[in-house]
Amino acid sequence: MSIMEISHRAPPVVELLERTKEKIRRLMGLADTDAVLFLQGGGSMQFHMVPMNLSEEGDAVDYVDTGYWTTKAINAAQAMGRDVGIVARDHGAIPSDFDTRPDSKYLHICSNNTVVGTQWHDFPEVDAPLVADMSSDILSRRIDSSQFGLIYAHAQKTIGAAGVTVVIVPQATLERIPDGLPPFFDYRAHNAASSNYHTPPVFAIYVVECMLDWIEKEMGGMVALEERNKRKAELLYSCLDHSGLFNCDVEPDSRSLMNVVFDLADQALSESFSREAREAGLIGLDGHRSRGGFRASIYNAVEPDDVKSLAEFIAEFERRRG
Repeated sequence: MSIMEISHRAPPVVELLERTKEKIRRLMGLADTDAVLFLQGGGSMQFHMVPMNLSEEGDAVDYVDTGYWTTKAINAAQAMGRDVGIVARDHGAIPSDFDTRPDSKYLHICSNNTVVGTQWHDFPEVDAPLVADMSSDILSRRIDSSQFGLIYAHAQKTIGAAGVTVVIVPQATLERIPDGLPPFFDYRAHNAASSNYHTPPVFAIYVVECMLDWIEKEMGGMVALEERNKRKAELLYSCLDHSGLFNCDVEPDSRSLMNVVFDLADQALSESFSREAREAGLIGLDGHRSRGGFRASIYNAVEPDDVKSLAEFIAEFERRRG
């Protein structure tokens, strides 16, 4: 029988949950006391669970607004009655000069902004606990996990398939969760139940374990994977920076290693570029509906040769149309 055909309380599933947690701990360098949770509801559920668990109604909570997904997180916290402070806002670059309010319960950021193609390369050092939405770049590069008061990431972009959200909660954060929360929304309840408080997304967690094995065994670990991801991004950005037809307006020190956002200088050629790219087997290049333009998402599983093919296609398109 497969892992999908047996009870979620059966030993093989319990062992899967524990193995996958330990592999995440090892690859991310987590403390033994950090809770690793497998939840459902996507990043959008975490937009609500974070303020519920780290603050109470009326409390000050701070956010850095760097795009589409941080705006949604801000709206969720405001809807829950928190005193939301937007301490910095920039949808074209990563802000660098800001601080949290003295009474803020946490500072929330999105480590990689898929829509606009920006990414934090140095995380802010602030007095409040740092909360990071890493849904689009978790385990794509090395980080110092001790900097964070909480990390959450829906898995489908870099470490698995849709259906499971990985949440990392340090012991200090668990200890400050207010009492009285419905258990389903309380990180402590899920931690006490070892992510088996209710039926977990077993197959999605199994895929996460497969991806973790791939990172560790086939890629050679996080150092090698990070270098591979950097090489992919550098190849594509170099192609765009040397182009007279295409442009990338993201500031170099804010550019994402995962999502390369670009535009055509001549918008009249956009439809032709999209069509010819699809005909060449290059799919998914249209930008997010809120921005337009183009976006190459070069997550962990994208091979360097795939990025090379895109760069060559861009250069050839410019040669013919530029």
